[in-house]
Order: sequence, then structure tokens, then C-alpha cells
Amino acid sequence: MKFIHLSDLHIGKRVNEYSLAEDQEYIFDQILEIIKNQDPDAVIIAGDIYDKSVPPTEAVGQLDRFLYKLYELPFKTFLISGNHDSAERVAFGAKIFEHNGIYFSPAYNGKISPIVMNDEYGEVNVYLLPFIKPSHVKSAFKDEADRIVTYTDAVKIAVKHMNVDESKRNIIVSHQFVTGAKTSEGSEICVGGTENVNCEAYSPFDYTALGHIHTAQNINGISHIRYCGTPLKYSFSETQGKTVTVVELKQKGEPPIISEIPLKPLRDMRTIKGSLNELCNIDLSSYDYVRVILSDEIEIPGALAKLRTYYPNIMEMKYSNRNSSSDELEFDGDTIESKSPIELFSLFFEQQNGRKLRDEEAAFMTKIIESAEEEQNASY
Repeated sequence: MKFIHLSDLHIGKRVNEYSLAEDQEYIFDQILEIIKNQDPDAVIIAGDIYDKSVPPTEAVGQLDRFLYKLYELPFKTFLISGNHDSAERVAFGAKIFEHNGIYFSPAYNGKISPIVMNDEYGEVNVYLLPFIKPSHVKSAFKDEADRIVTYTDAVKIAVKHMNVDESKRNIIVSHQFVTGAKTSEGSEICVGGTENVNCEAYSPFDYTALGHIHTAQNINGISHIRYCGTPLKYSFSETQGKTVTVVELKQKGEPPIISEIPLKPLRDMRTIKGSLNELCNIDLSSYDYVRVILSDEIEIPGALAKLRTYYPNIMEMKYSNRNSSSDELEFDGDTIESKSPIELFSLFFEQQNGRKLRDEEAAFMTKIIESAEEEQNASY
């Protein structure tokens, strides 16, 4: 069984107010060519299909075009909602799509049945688990609510009720923080660990197709628990090139064979450093998305306008030697969008207090945030 593992398309994404619609259309066409050449049995998209829970019209049209091109190809497509998506909106029309080989996860209600595929080794069961919080699982299994405290508890209970037949090959598509995952900067993704899911929660599965982390990686060196990463860079902290993950699942008990096919973006996203004179007199001009860090000691009037003649897609410019740079808590738009509320609070807390949140403090704040989110959702 061969399948393509994708995630975190973030259709409708804007970075520093730049729309990436053209870049996404370009990379989706490239992905479609890879899919055609690979001739897989299935394509998996592991959440964060859209960048916003209420996506703009242009983004809906872009997904519509992408799905239609997938529909024209002879394989199944599996999609789940991520934390950026509205599970209900993503699942709209799911029953109709299902008759055409495109399977959307519904909003979580505790009932997940596998989609069964077959190859020369027998059955492969595919389970679609959308992004879940402990509160979602508690609502579905009220008699077990006392046992659901952490995100690991939530995923374990959700998986338990799938009644997975471990004598067969099983794939789960999931969109969560998993312990051991690294960001592009090499740090733990969730400060305090309160939203992390332990790998053991996915133990019944022969392959866990993860979404949520933007850097492609196997978790703790385990080849069958994997993030495929985003198809494009969405932050200047990302330096690793993007790829498409191809997975071949052999007979039960054999590790999956994983390969990566490089993607070439329409425009790269990168940081350049130097003085204004240096950056305007060396051959670095480019249409890439650029963050400029100027080393000049004083602010130069008109610097941005002059730089734009060489780098028309400058998203950000700052001076590395400004006195205030080390005293301010600076987040670009992508940082705010990509981090959860507890992560943002944790970063703010550390900046203000000079230490990280303790686990019990993080757990306390997580409960407050989740309570506020539930009240807000109930008001809509």
C-alpha cells in the first residue's frame, strides 16, 4: 500500500499581510504532478486544511480546485480537520464526497469507524481522528470524564473506543502535539507539556500520519509516527527545505518505507543580514520573501524603499543594533497564528518573570483558557 502523506496546507494563509495564494496554487500543482508520478493508492491530508476556521472565499475556491484534481485521479483521499479548521465546516458535504472516494472526518462525536482498503497483503484500516481536546472526548464519553485530564488521556480514550483490530494493518490520521516533536528552531513545541500527546497513545497503529508541526520528522526516531511538515515555509524561523512524504506499507510487522520528494517553491522565505550598502551592492537581489536585518548603527531614512528595488517582497525589516531589540517581546504575525494560547502565555510569562512556567502553573492556565474558549464557542 503506497500513500502520500500531506498536512498543514493552511489554504488562505497570509504572512505579514502578504497573501500566499499564488504560492500555494503553484505548490499544489507541483504536488499533483508528484502524486501522478508516484501513482499511490491514497492521499492523506492530516489537518489544518485552511488557515482560518472561517476561510475567505478565495481559499474555499482553491481547495475546491485542488480536490477536484484529486478526484480525477484513481485513488482515495482522506482529510481531517486541524486546530485551525472548523470541523463542522470542513465536514460539510462529507457523505456526498465519500461516494466519490474523498473522505472527510466529521466533527468528533466519539464514533470513528475505519475506511477499509485492500492490497496484496490484505486489509488496511484507515481511522480519521480530527483535532481533539480533552473537553471533546469528555462530552462523547461522559461516564469516563474523570479519567480524561490530559491530551494523552483524550487520545487514548478516543483510540480505545475505535476497537482497533491489531492483527490487521492500521493507519491513523491525527492532528496533535506529540511529545518529542521539534520545531524548526529545535525546541519543544509545547511549553509545560500540557497539550502534548505521548507516542504510546498511537501504539495500535502501523502508521500514524500526523499534522500540526511544520517541520517534517519522525517522532523520537520512530519511522511509523511521522509529521510530514508543511508544503511551504510559513515562518522565517524555518530553514529546512519542504518535501512530500511517500509511505509504502508492506505486510504486517514490517516497518514502513518512507521517502521524501523535494518541493521547489515559487518564492523562498529567507533572512538576509548586512549593512544597507552591502545589501544593495552585492548580487543577492531576489523575488523571494525576505526578512532584512540591517547592521547599520543608526536608522537610515528611506532604507526600506531603497531595499525594495532589489528585494520587492520584503516582509520585514529591522536593525540588529537597536537598543530596544533585546528588551521587547517581538512576535511576527506567523508566530501568533501558529502558536496556541497557552504557548503565547508561556512565552509572555517567561519574558516577564525570567523563568519558564511550572507544569502545575501551565495546567492551571490551560484550564482557564479552555473554559474561556468553551464559553466563547457557546455564545456563537
